[in-house]
Amino acid sequence: MPRAAVLSINARIERTRATAWEDPALVQIWGPRYNVYAVAAQDLAVFTLGRFPDDPAARHRATDLAARLAALLDGAGMPAEQAGRALGGHPNRVRYATTTGTVVLRWDGARQPTVRVVPPPEIDPADARRELARRFLHVFGPATAEDFGVWAGIRTPGAVAVFDELRGSMTPVTTPIGEARMLNSDIDAFQVAPEPEMAVRLLPSGDCYFLLQGDQRRLLIPSAEQRQLLWTSRVWPGAILADGEIVGTWRRAKHKVTIQAWSDLDHELRERISAEAEALPIPENRGRMTVVWAG
Repeated sequence: MPRAAVLSINARIERTRATAWEDPALVQIWGPRYNVYAVAAQDLAVFTLGRFPDDPAARHRATDLAARLAALLDGAGMPAEQAGRALGGHPNRVRYATTTGTVVLRWDGARQPTVRVVPPPEIDPADARRELARRFLHVFGPATAEDFGVWAGIRTPGAVAVFDELRGSMTPVTTPIGEARMLNSDIDAFQVAPEPEMAVRLLPSGDCYFLLQGDQRRLLIPSAEQRQLLWTSRVWPGAILADGEIVGTWRRAKHKVTIQAWSDLDHELRERISAEAEALPIPENRGRMTVVWAG
């Protein structure tokens, strides 16, 4: 959602403002597994048309919904739930039109998202899916075709097929959780010993750094106990990334940020984490955030 997107951007780009989600270089969509994503506007087709269904009936549903939505809106915007009800059936069905690459959103995180229709992308769905798979491997790899299918919400046969198409640009690798693949272009980066990263970042719930499923989580967090603290059965907390390692979780309620460290941290690191929390680009943050250390 928009505010989480701002915090993800803030973790990567200096001097991020609370209004960054409104930048015209970004667009909001129903992305993988129909969650709301903020993506680069130039990548709209990759994250939408790249998930165009393989099943003919599902394709017809998506294109039919998109066509009827375009006729309903006639160039205007409308609350998504209202548009869904006008199209008939469950109001959430309108989300399925997003895989045509013609449906975008505007959502401030407080009210219903507004939906509108844009011109169709000038790219073949198969090309968009191959690029989506490359993006997935670059960010989440090493990974398997099944991992890609789970993340993107694509059925396993389709995920396996696109991995087969990309076989020449991928390298088989062995990981602690089994065989996987990674992009040839990423091999050199994996073989270089990482430089110590002396930085603290507060990653929001759902940030792509830890948006992992199943056994892939073991590659990031070896401790089963800590995995349970990060990937809870309810709304995930944020993750505290300090000097290249996740060292705890955080949650925010209005002006209060609650920090839960997984071990005893020295005073200097606690100060750096507090400073990062106090500087979060939150719209309603008129002054300093209040930082509370739990436990």
